[in-house]
Amino acid sequence: MFFEADPNGSALVDEQPRININQPRWDQRKYWGRVRHFMITTLPTNLLKSDVELDKAQEVVLKYRRGEKLPGMTVDELWRAKHTYDSAFHPETGEKQMLIGRMSAQVPCNMVISGCMLTWYRSNVAAFFWQWINQSFNALVNYTNRSGKSPITNEQLAASYFLATSGAVGTAIGLNKLVRFMPPLIGRWVPFAAIAAANCVNIPMMRRKCVFMFSYPDELAADTHRIPLFLLDVFREITEGIPVLDDHSGNPVAVSQEAAKRGISHVVVSRIATAAPHFVLLPILMNHLDKRGFLRRNPWSALPIQLAGVGFLRSFATPLCTAFFPQISSIEVSRLEPEVQEVIRKLENPPEIVYYNKGL
Repeated sequence: MFFEADPNGSALVDEQPRININQPRWDQRKYWGRVRHFMITTLPTNLLKSDVELDKAQEVVLKYRRGEKLPGMTVDELWRAKHTYDSAFHPETGEKQMLIGRMSAQVPCNMVISGCMLTWYRSNVAAFFWQWINQSFNALVNYTNRSGKSPITNEQLAASYFLATSGAVGTAIGLNKLVRFMPPLIGRWVPFAAIAAANCVNIPMMRRKCVFMFSYPDELAADTHRIPLFLLDVFREITEGIPVLDDHSGNPVAVSQEAAKRGISHVVVSRIATAAPHFVLLPILMNHLDKRGFLRRNPWSALPIQLAGVGFLRSFATPLCTAFFPQISSIEVSRLEPEVQEVIRKLENPPEIVYYNKGL
């Protein structure tokens, strides 16, 4: 069940078998396990944690990783400290991240940006400004959460930022001209088209060169959460492919462009689906209020209504849509490129299914 409590939650940490806190608490092979993980990761209340609380959580996590005792601490308290730590510290460098770049800032920041996009969608100047703000925020999040061992280069960030901003602004302004004589509701949907266009450009650009940290279960047949890590080399995903892992040993066995394309397409779908509820449903509501004369009588209400609507819908859409596809996804060998299939078939014990990291 989604809200099922951990039966060992109240047990003392020091009396339990070693817990792998480097992996999510909930089974990531199940959809609701992934939803629970992302609900905790993107929880806006994490932004309210003081530096004292963050430093205390860091101390707990680092002590446990070093194998030190945590007298009187329960399993639930350990996980709360871990989630607090994850909300503010870079997973590789351990540095405290800037507030606006943290994953827990996604909902409140997008609430403001998207609410303003939906309110001032008619003006080309406003469309340019808010699409630029949105892509600047995305670039800041990408920079804050970049890989510590092989960071995104400034050139890659700049190229992605320029192309995504150009795509979003061009789509918004171009469609505003095309829908000028169409029903008002069509015009209200222009920001969504611009966001979708930007995602189709931004994600492949950011994923051209990156490092993947693979998680793979020791025994697929067993219900276990012990997951080793495999840090693999830098690959250009679209042109060279990404590593795929053996379902027997968990070792990389080949590099596949098909797996890369599938992973990137899954991320694009999740990102667009996350934006769809508020960019599609709120325009319908606002169009209805406009027809009834509510907005003409209360012009001040457009922004607060849409801010509240975006905040509410985004709070649920972010974890629900990000969890569509497992972080570590599987693909049948028969669906890979012929030359990759040939490499895998030559192995001593060739797998029928391989695994890859789709990214976020």
